[in-house]
Order: sequence, then structure tokens, then C-alpha cells
Amino acid sequence: MSNFRPIDRDTGFLLPPSVDEWLPERHLARFVVEVIEGLDVSAMSKSYRGAGSSSYHPSLLLGILVYGYATGVFSSRKLERATYDSVAFRFVAANEHPDHDTIAAFRRRFLKDIEGLFVQVLLLAREMGMLKMGTVGLDGTKVHANASRHSALSYEHAGKIEAQLKSEVADLMAKAEAADQADVPDGMSIPVELARREERLAKIAEARAKIEARARERFERERAEHEARMAARAAKTAATGKKPGGKPPEPPTEGPLPSDQINLTDEESRIMPIAGGGFDQCYNAQAAVAAGSLLVVAAKVVQAPTDKQQLEPMLGVLKDLPDAIGQPDTLLADNGYFSAANVAACAAAGIEPLIATGREVHHPSLDERFAAAPSAPVDPTPVEAMTHRLRTPEGKKLYALRKQTPEPVFGIIKSVMGFRQFGLRGIDNVQGEWNLVTMAWNVKRMFALNLAT
Repeated sequence: MSNFRPIDRDTGFLLPPSVDEWLPERHLARFVVEVIEGLDVSAMSKSYRGAGSSSYHPSLLLGILVYGYATGVFSSRKLERATYDSVAFRFVAANEHPDHDTIAAFRRRFLKDIEGLFVQVLLLAREMGMLKMGTVGLDGTKVHANASRHSALSYEHAGKIEAQLKSEVADLMAKAEAADQADVPDGMSIPVELARREERLAKIAEARAKIEARARERFERERAEHEARMAARAAKTAATGKKPGGKPPEPPTEGPLPSDQINLTDEESRIMPIAGGGFDQCYNAQAAVAAGSLLVVAAKVVQAPTDKQQLEPMLGVLKDLPDAIGQPDTLLADNGYFSAANVAACAAAGIEPLIATGREVHHPSLDERFAAAPSAPVDPTPVEAMTHRLRTPEGKKLYALRKQTPEPVFGIIKSVMGFRQFGLRGIDNVQGEWNLVTMAWNVKRMFALNLAT
């Protein structure tokens, strides 16, 4: 005798089904819809002309994107398929099924508007009592670009290919001018081959010109930095009467280096070192995360592989937040952000910095861990004052929050949400997508905080 539940896939519904009944009351999809409905998307709505067939409402398409990014579905084709296959997506989409072209076009069209919606979500978190701007942790992570590093072309290799193509063009021209065409292989069309090589030469010339322009920008930047370092050495010599130790900094080299590269798929991405060793085509994604709530309060994407020059721009992003959100009073960052200029910039912004001045020891001794606080320096510089605070028990305890603030957020975004590569290309588009990713993280985090209450 069997004791199984009957399987019946043929009996129709006695009443029209409702997707609302198929979803648990406390579900992320419901929370996403509630948050999106609370946002002001009037700027998006007003941009539609109102002609032709009816359009999907921006809040519906935005809800699909936010829920998709929060649950690891980023492709517009997969998002379209999910509106059929997933009950949660059906609920967010109100049982509609926008096609992938509509979803992709909406994402491209309103990337800039998403930056404003990111701030609106923070305001909502503030109203719900989830966000407190006291201590923030700043960090960066390399995110793969939508381009292969094998599509990168170096300045040196571009020169070699250019020389080869010019030689082939000269050879083809000689064949074309020869009275006897017997040496032309069967199937070869000299005009077609010439056109193909001329097109490649034009693209290589364009790539070399862009590498040269980047090299000029780099030289001007490095020259200004070199002059500043030399001026600092001269000032120190004048103040102490002694020549500074060590070799003077080498002046920068003008012109492109043989290894300077440009990627032919996404020319605005850069080759960067990645975790675990090696290099890949990436962008450097920055995030300032509020301690405690783990909400991202500022997000930015840059092309520089190092973080040292990113602190001041991130301070600018924090400064532009609405007064209702507030400003942090302490900023935590690792050694990659340390410089006297960055410490001074934090002080000028009214934020107390705690930036590691060197690499941390992984296994400090008991004496180091429980050492008494050193005496405070007399009339300290901003760097000396910060260094002293880092050595106090209170400073050590506060700085210890850094590892549990931005790093878990990056880990969840990459390993749980599955966002390891940008789907869009170009720095502006990538910036918009990073805003979308961090906004989806914030909504997901707010849902978790709401469940905990």
C-alpha cells in the first residue's frame, strides 16, 4: 500500500491564481518591491514620450534589476527567463515578462539616475534607524572588466605589427603594379587584402595615439609629484641644515613605455594585479562602508590599480551626501591609503583618520597586544597624532573594525551575490553598474537587518 501524496498537473485553478499567495510574507522580493515603491522615480517616468505602445513602468524594471543583482542574476537574458521560471521574479515583475532588450536598454539608459536612487536608499535606511554615520571603513577591490587581458595590445607589439602590415602593403602594391600577375596566388584579391590591412593600420595607429596620450598624462602627473618631492627635500635641508638621507627621487621618463597597453575590447579598463597573484583586465571598485550596519555609503570606480590616490575623491563623495544622512567622524583604511596628504585631507574634512602606516603583524606577541599606551607627543603633526592614536588600546580596538567592515561586504558581493565581473564597458557605464550593485547590496542588507529586529 502506497502512502504518497497524489501528483496532479492537469487540474486547473478554480479561481485565478495570485503570485502574492505563492511567496512567503517575509521574503526579499517583497522587501525589494516595498523599497522601490518608496523611491522617487519621477525623473525616469518623465523621460518617456508616451507615444506608441505602453511601456513598462520604471519601478517594475528597476525592481527586476535590483532583485536580480541582489540574488546573483545579472544578464538581461537570464532576468527575462527568471520572470517565467521564478515565483519571486514573477512577484517583482507583477507577472509581466519584459524581454531582455527592454531590460538591457533600461539599464543603459538610466545608469546615471541610479546614482541618485542609491542615495535615496541610504535616506530610507536612515529613516528606518538602520544607518548611523559614525565610523566608516574604506577599501577597494579589483573587479574584472568585460574584456580579456589577451585583447590588450602593448605599444611595442603595436609597432611590430604596424611595421609588418606596412611591409605587406608595399608587397601587395608591387604585385598590383607588376605587368605579370602570375605570382599572385589563386583566390587572392589584391584590393581586398589592401583594404583589410589599411583598416588594421588605422586601428593600430589609433591605439598607439591613445597610448601616447596616456603616457603624456602620466608624465605630467609624475613630474608634478617629482617636483613636490624635490621641494620637500629642499625644505627639509633648509630647516635642518643637513642633506636628506637616501638617493634623490629619479625624474619620470617621458613618452610611452614598451609595455604600455590598451585593451581593444574595453580601452578604459586597465591591467591590474589581482588577489592570488597574476594580472588581469580590471577596474578598481571603491566602497566606504558604515561600521555596524555594513551599508555602503559611498561607491566609486577608478582606473588606477593602487588606492593611495582614491581617498580624497571618496571624501568628496561622502561630503556630497545629504545632511539628513550625516557625515562620518572616523575613517578606517589600510596601509594602501596612507600618506601625509591623505591624513591632512581627512583632518580638513573634519574626519579623524585611522590609516595603517605600515603592514600589520599577523601574530603580535602578548607584550605587543597588551602594551600600555605610549605618551602623547607634544605639538604633533597630523600623522604623528594619528600614529599615536593607533597605538593606544582604544585606537587598536577601533582599527580592528576595519577587517570586519568593508572586507565582508566585498566577499559577499563577489562570493554570495556572484558579482565578479562587470557586464558593461567603459568607465561611466561601469560606475553606474557599481552603483547598482552596491544599491542591491544595501537593500539586501536592510532586509537582513529588518529580519533581525
